[in-house]
Amino acid sequence: MSTQAQHQSNTHSGKQNLSEMYPGIYQRGSDEHHNLPTAPLNTLLGFEMETYQIPLDSLLPSKKLPDGLMSTRKYKQVVSSINEIGLIEPLSVIRPDKQKSEYLLLDGHLRVLALKELGLSEAPCLFARDDETYTYNHRINRLSTVQEHYMLRRAIDRGVSKERLARAFNVNLSSINRRVNLLQGICPDAVNLLQDHQFTPDVTRILRSMKAARQVEAVELMLASQSITVAHAEALLKATPPEQRADVKEQVKEKKAAPIEQLVKLEKEMSQVQDQYKEAESNYGSDLLNLMVAKGYLTKLLHNPAVKSYVNKNEPEILSHFELVVNTTSMEEAMSEQDSKEH
Repeated sequence: MSTQAQHQSNTHSGKQNLSEMYPGIYQRGSDEHHNLPTAPLNTLLGFEMETYQIPLDSLLPSKKLPDGLMSTRKYKQVVSSINEIGLIEPLSVIRPDKQKSEYLLLDGHLRVLALKELGLSEAPCLFARDDETYTYNHRINRLSTVQEHYMLRRAIDRGVSKERLARAFNVNLSSINRRVNLLQGICPDAVNLLQDHQFTPDVTRILRSMKAARQVEAVELMLASQSITVAHAEALLKATPPEQRADVKEQVKEKKAAPIEQLVKLEKEMSQVQDQYKEAESNYGSDLLNLMVAKGYLTKLLHNPAVKSYVNKNEPEILSHFELVVNTTSMEEAMSEQDSKEH
């Protein structure tokens, strides 16, 4: 039986005892469904309950993908993950025209490219009930950094090697080690505050240099400014009094014998760091605007094949930076991308 016929057959057979008035209401008097609800459900399903194998050639994209996407780190991670452990999240599709065997792809454009690169011809798909052509990524709760840490720890406890995890995430082994040891030395209250947020592992590396109470205070300050970044954490660490730091035991002893001039100099340096942070925070809006203008200019520039070929031939390193700017959607993403390259 074809995928189309199977889907229609399953759809009709599964709705024989459903009322046409409200989804989720079963007809009364049916012995087979006497334990099922007889009132409107509060939550309507956005997708069919079953997945279907659909040929990749039958999927039509719902948006245009940017140039240079297949050279980005995110795409390479998707390819490595599918190659190592398979496709975890099905594609989201809808069938605009019941008379045609084509399906509109709502979510999963990167996964489709990766599947084709790996030589696969079909993929499991979920059928959407509503014709909403905007990307479903805006309604998906992405895995937070802390949740990713727990997932990696569970995988290792079940016998998955760190080397295989590194291949699946397309990162080096040291990056996996940082994610696995993410919460080492972090107090439970600070972990609870970071539970649902995304940040780089280096943030907790800096937090380890603070005592528990200061960790909580630093995380609260970062959450208040909606900026859980390495730069913010480093600024807070430099502004942390010695008695609230966990890495200055020897320095405290030296400070007792230090001359007054050194103490005054240290206070001035800490004041300068705070001023620099406030200045960076005030310039964030203009810097973001400059990034968007530069991104638009570079996008048009790289659309010219002659220009792109010339830069690639003479300055390939500059071209990689241009493509990073073009494929960047936020300042935070650019900083995370640059930080991952350095490590």
